[in-house]
Amino acid sequence: MATIYTYWISTALLSLLYLISAMMYLTKGDRVRKALADLGYPAYLVPLLIIVKVLGSAAILLRFSVALSDLAYAGMLYHLLLAGLAHVAARKPGEALPAVIGLALLAASFFTQNAVRIIPSPYALTTIF
Repeated sequence: MATIYTYWISTALLSLLYLISAMMYLTKGDRVRKALADLGYPAYLVPLLIIVKVLGSAAILLRFSVALSDLAYAGMLYHLLLAGLAHVAARKPGEALPAVIGLALLAASFFTQNAVRIIPSPYALTTIF
């Protein structure tokens, strides 16, 4: 039972993190573009990131297909790793905290998904929890 709660709480918080981030990208576009430019990224990534964050959250929450859900998990893993490393490389390690929290939520969600979902992911370990 604790595994089920762990999955749903971590998945909901991870999705909330991504959806709030996408909303911030929509409402505070100039500030986000400046922050991305300070990290060395081009401004044209903002609309793409909005779409990807919303669709990634939807793929994990709604789980239309196991393969698409696993792809969303992988994309979020790379995004969070690269976001955290970009902040550390820019000598702003305090700003990497959301990425670290996101990685912890992502790991909890990914490794407990098979306890909740009918069709298991072949990549999530089933013996951890």
